Amino acid sequence: MKSTLSVNEIQDLLLQDDNAAWSYNGAKALAEWLDNLDEECGTETEFDRVSIRCEFSEYDSALDAATQQGGFEPDEGSDDDENEAAALEWLQDRTTVIEFEANTGDIESLRSTGTIIMQDF
Repeated sequence: MKSTLSVNEIQDLLLQDDNAAWSYNGAKALAEWLDNLDEECGTETEFDRVSIRCEFSEYDSALDAATQQGGFEPDEGSDDDENEAAALEWLQDRTTVIEFEANTGDIESLRSTGTIIMQDF
């Protein structure tokens, strides 16, 4: 017996994983990416929450992800935006990067900031 999951069902299952720390928008972005991957490849992947948790990580920025991976050094002469762009390019040359917007702040003043999910390498 087989059941096909919708993007919302995948997102919900990711968010229910107590051993992962997906944000709501991060889980949505990852669920959409997984769904698109199946469509592009013409495959039907079996959903494995543990495997996904072990294979992907969410970060507040590309700069955070790249510096934690080691091998990337921010340019001290560059501003934050330039270092973020350089870190994103560095990661994209090495792995899968899923970019998305995350709402932060309180209810009265939601603002969006960029965050990423990266396939670990």
